[in-house]
Amino acid sequence: MAQGASRIAVVEDEADLREVIVEYLHAQGFAALPCADGAALDAALAEAPLEAVLLDLNLPREGGLSIARRLRALPAPPGILMVTALGEATDRVVGLELGADDYIGKPFELRELLARLRSVLRRRRARGVAAAPPATRPAPAPEETRFAGYRLLPAERRLLDRDGAEVPLTPMEFDLLQHLAEHPGQVLTRERLLRLSHGKPADPFDRSVDIRITRLRRKLEADPANPRLIRTVRGQGYTFAPDD
Repeated sequence: MAQGASRIAVVEDEADLREVIVEYLHAQGFAALPCADGAALDAALAEAPLEAVLLDLNLPREGGLSIARRLRALPAPPGILMVTALGEATDRVVGLELGADDYIGKPFELRELLARLRSVLRRRRARGVAAAPPATRPAPAPEETRFAGYRLLPAERRLLDRDGAEVPLTPMEFDLLQHLAEHPGQVLTRERLLRLSHGKPADPFDRSVDIRITRLRRKLEADPANPRLIRTVRGQGYTFAPDD
């Protein structure tokens, strides 16, 4: 592999497929890094910048849409090539809205994967995205959001109470709470929460957001029947009030 080869992360939970892709990209002159999940990707980013990320949307813990949103918030974001299944057309649309550069559907040929990856890299370089300098010191402690005695740790995907004990949340409950915490005081519609927190299309009959809001209130509110943190705005949606 040539010195200075493009660093590419392959985020795929299927071990066999991940290794096949990594070996193929190595043979094509890339510095390909196997990552089974978002935590492994974060570790790769802490070591040195990435030019591109091959990102499977259907990951078991932190979903690909959430990871794409985090990547786009970086000062020098890598190019993102999403990998989706045939039935994930809506996820593809949401992923592109979040800033992914392209997508490829499973199953795919490795030659097509290579062509799309090279296209993503060309577009990234054409935009003039400069790689951030390699880290010369340990990465800082993960950012956190504090509210009502709780500590929300996005990098670790954990919520701690005032005693430091972890509050058990499902991945979708965490995504929903994180999205609310990122927009304090704003009224967020069910449609927006469905699309950005869960990658689902808007459906007036889908009550999954309401169900998860109810579960979050049971876990966070002193009086779930009279919530103060996550409030209902009748006819509009929900608002997060951490300082009230």
